Amino acid sequence: MARDERATLLEVHQALPEEQFQSLKFLLERHVPAGLLLPASRPELCRILLQRFPGNSLRVTSGILRQLGRLDLIQRFQLPLEEQTPEETPWEPNGDTPKVRGDPTSGCRPGGIPALPMNPRRLTEKDLMKVAQRLGKEWQEVGILHLGLERSRLEQIQEENPGNPILWNFEMLREWRRRERQNATVSQLRSCLESARLDPGILDFLQSLQGD
Repeated sequence: MARDERATLLEVHQALPEEQFQSLKFLLERHVPAGLLLPASRPELCRILLQRFPGNSLRVTSGILRQLGRLDLIQRFQLPLEEQTPEETPWEPNGDTPKVRGDPTSGCRPGGIPALPMNPRRLTEKDLMKVAQRLGKEWQEVGILHLGLERSRLEQIQEENPGNPILWNFEMLREWRRRERQNATVSQLRSCLESARLDPGILDFLQSLQGD
């Protein structure tokens, strides 16, 4: 079993582009010392995860892949997605609130099946602009860690719209919507942003749209 776990971990890590592999290590810093993570190669990171989270390394990896927007890898490698309570979450050693909560609708699930509702409401450009107006200076962190976008694309957006942070946010959200296509629903975006450090008014606004 341990051998299968190691092999699966390595295949998952090798399937990630370099930027997302670095983002995965960044997200692990709250649970593993940065001194171990920063120089780690893909095989070394597998070894660290197996040591730190025996029997749960695939679940930990699955949770982070959800934040990176790689539900496709979770499905391809059949990684565990079962519901957890905060007490059961293996990568919560000090009782801190984890990034990925037990709610199966939380986290980002780009390209997958929308979690809720029965009649999902798709996001309009007006909706995206209202969200963009509330996003703060951490927009690139939101784009990379919670929407699964590439840093190079965000930098391009910034260059194309010099000195206009609201347009940066808006174009970032439009990029996410283009990628999600029919899955670019209010509930999907709310799931993606639920664990981000944002103005609570954003989630309240999206919640209000779900009731429309």
